[in-house]
Amino acid sequence: MSATTHPRSLPSRHDAGAAAPAGVADTRLRWWALALPALAFGLLLLLLAGPGEAHAATGEASGLLQVTQQFLRAIG
Repeated sequence: MSATTHPRSLPSRHDAGAAAPAGVADTRLRWWALALPALAFGLLLLLLAGPGEAHAATGEASGLLQVTQQFLRAIG
């Protein structure tokens, strides 16, 4: 004995009178869905492209500050 299944229908984001054209998906990405991966990629790229030698702990700026300055120079 098999049971029939019915697909769930999601509520439409369109008005009842205006339907979306056939074959067009109604999906939208949030701004952070693109911004966060791009930011993470940029920061990892800066870490890889940074100086290859280790610096001794002197009066210089911290590593996070240096990365932030490099990032601001890259986008500015």
